[in-house]
Amino acid sequence: MKSVSVVSDNAEFDVVIIGAGINGAGLFRELALQGVKTLILDRSDICTGASCAPSRLIHGGIKYMETGEFKLVAQSTLERNLLLRNAPHVVRPLPTVLPIRTWFGGIVPSFRRFLKLGGKMTDRGALVLEVGLQIYDFLGRRARVMPRHSLFLNGRTRREWPHMARDVVATAQYYDAAITQPERLGYECVQDALETAPNCKALTYTVPVSLQNGQLVLRDVLTDEARIVKARVIVNAGGAWIDQINAILGFPTKYIGGTKGSHLLLKHDDLLRELKGRMVYFGTPDGRICLAYPFFGQVLVGSTDLRIDDPDKAVCTDEEQHYMLRMLADLFPGFHIAKEQVVYRYSGVRPLPATNAADPGAISRDHITHEDNLAGTPLLSLVGGKWTTFRGLGEEVADRILNVLGYPRSTSTKELPIGGGRSFPSVEQHTAYLDKLAISCGIPRPRAADLLDRYGTLARKIAAFCQEEADAPLRTLPSYTRRELAFIARNELVRRLSDVLYRRTPIALSGHMTPDVVQEVARVVGEELGWSEQDIAREAQAAWQEGRERHNLPGEFLLSSEPKEILKA
Repeated sequence: MKSVSVVSDNAEFDVVIIGAGINGAGLFRELALQGVKTLILDRSDICTGASCAPSRLIHGGIKYMETGEFKLVAQSTLERNLLLRNAPHVVRPLPTVLPIRTWFGGIVPSFRRFLKLGGKMTDRGALVLEVGLQIYDFLGRRARVMPRHSLFLNGRTRREWPHMARDVVATAQYYDAAITQPERLGYECVQDALETAPNCKALTYTVPVSLQNGQLVLRDVLTDEARIVKARVIVNAGGAWIDQINAILGFPTKYIGGTKGSHLLLKHDDLLRELKGRMVYFGTPDGRICLAYPFFGQVLVGSTDLRIDDPDKAVCTDEEQHYMLRMLADLFPGFHIAKEQVVYRYSGVRPLPATNAADPGAISRDHITHEDNLAGTPLLSLVGGKWTTFRGLGEEVADRILNVLGYPRSTSTKELPIGGGRSFPSVEQHTAYLDKLAISCGIPRPRAADLLDRYGTLARKIAAFCQEEADAPLRTLPSYTRRELAFIARNELVRRLSDVLYRRTPIALSGHMTPDVVQEVARVVGEELGWSEQDIAREAQAAWQEGRERHNLPGEFLLSSEPKEILKA
């Protein structure tokens, strides 16, 4: 399982980024576009860790206004609006509904939280929400692409939400956005950088071992190969593992105080129909905020916010699942909601700053960049941040690095589309674009629609690749084809089967991963990457085991005695 990037021993880089989560990937793209020779590495694949376990929202953070973080809300709403334009293939508008149980509740707690006096918001009444939404609309005015908020009284609420709790007296609706495949967008940031600047490199499944005299010793965890690289600047974008990485570099820190957030994927057709493409975003009696919205034909439910010391032990527990289902059932007593409807669950650790705050939900989601010095080598540690603001964070940190290196900024990424978002058709152009794609590539229109939905405008390149040789749908998952997966394996920095199942495609997250699917995809990927029969079997077993341990997939994995039979039509 060779590395997909070639980095020679003693190679010199302007910047080495440790951690290929979205903060690292966004910064990598930002630096590459300025012509800065940069290496990014990660102990696993691109966008694992917290970057593959968010609520999958691109949002302004309306709840941050309760703690007076207006600057963060203004930045978040701007970056949300920019992502809707720059990554429309994966970031889409999401109507968001706030159930309201009282008219005047929450006034006193909201003032206390705004003044940093503590207290939980267990009731957000109509007056508090109306004031908050007016401010939210104002802060989100820059580059606006979505409507302002609306308030619906009891009659309209009952018609729209017949199964919602009877004590809900009104609802408010505003617009944020959701991201269908954040892991894929993170990969596209890295790929944009590599295509723009061939002198930049990406190493996955690679860890730092030590830093000596400005030389960084790296080890490939799959091949055990070691190499030394030199860097003028080191960036630690390791998320919840930042302090562990700094310790390896010989600079112990206590920057991270992460909290765990868990989510569920629920198969509930009745609730899905009532949501009608909207998210419900609701407070709970203990002061938390929960949510539920349509996602790949299921309902995504979240989230928890719990202290955790070891990010490697972050999994969604049965207790967390019970809590989320109970909160959802309290809001929708007209529906039967049970644990048997959960088809997938996941958890990640938010890389929040270390703090003694009693309420994890009150910890700021803004970012902090710590700048230290390792025997003459600047070390920047990126703490906090969130998916919505990754581009803004990357821009800010890149400017600091450019100043250190003495390089000018040559381009802005504010209006620059990402990956498959380039030349993406508008709503008005969508039908004509699909027709042209289907005709020019000789594929059925539904197939063209699937490819465009998964990969944005990269669909044209994938469709052309699929037509170069005989292709066939997967027996176990006919909406995907063998050549489609071969393209991903060959061109998208793939080293493990889990890279394909969990991150380059939504196969696992959409609830379509079964042992048979895993085996068939393993064979397609393995044949493309030159794996042995033993490698294919081992990768299939490991991918399913990851699903069992981290995502609560049911059942044991039994390797087919004749795995090649699965390829026969």
